[in-house]
Amino acid sequence: MAETTSIRTDDAPQLRFRTLLYRFMFFEWMFADISAARNLYERHAAARHNRHMSRYLPVYLRRWSVLTVFDFVSGVLLERGLQASLLSAWFFTWSCVSLTAMVVITVAWLMLSNSRLS
Repeated sequence: MAETTSIRTDDAPQLRFRTLLYRFMFFEWMFADISAARNLYERHAAARHNRHMSRYLPVYLRRWSVLTVFDFVSGVLLERGLQASLLSAWFFTWSCVSLTAMVVITVAWLMLSNSRLS
């Protein structure tokens, strides 16, 4: 009788879907907290890490722009096509929220990419 065993090829722990979705949409998990640094060297290392990780912010900006366009187009289609004003207001509100997130991401990206470390 042949014994079958399942061998796992990757040793990386699997993340839950909620965690993956959070990391897909929000970027704060990538950055170090500079205020938690105990001395000048840790603060400089955290600032350098944050500046290095700012290269991924355009990816998040693209994701949020797709979400903004989707929400706005859904709001327009629901308002014009189905005359569903409450549901279209829901999508228009979320397009404003996601547009605000895009502004925050843009400002963070510009500040981090143009900052100088001394």
